Amino acid sequence: MLALGVFFIIIGVLFIINPSFIWLITESRKSDDDTEPSRIYIWNTRFGGMILLIVGIGSVIVSFL
Repeated sequence: MLALGVFFIIIGVLFIINPSFIWLITESRKSDDDTEPSRIYIWNTRFGGMILLIVGIGSVIVSFL
């Protein structure tokens, strides 16, 4: 449980800090003009990162109880 929580924290921080990198890895090949992610994609990725971060922190806390 602890390892999964740490993994979620790392991925969540990556999603929050650099959503353009996530777009480059996962979605850029689907784009016709291959420019940059939309603002809504960046917002959604950061929101998902916050959720992952919260779940990861909660998982780490629970594993110590």
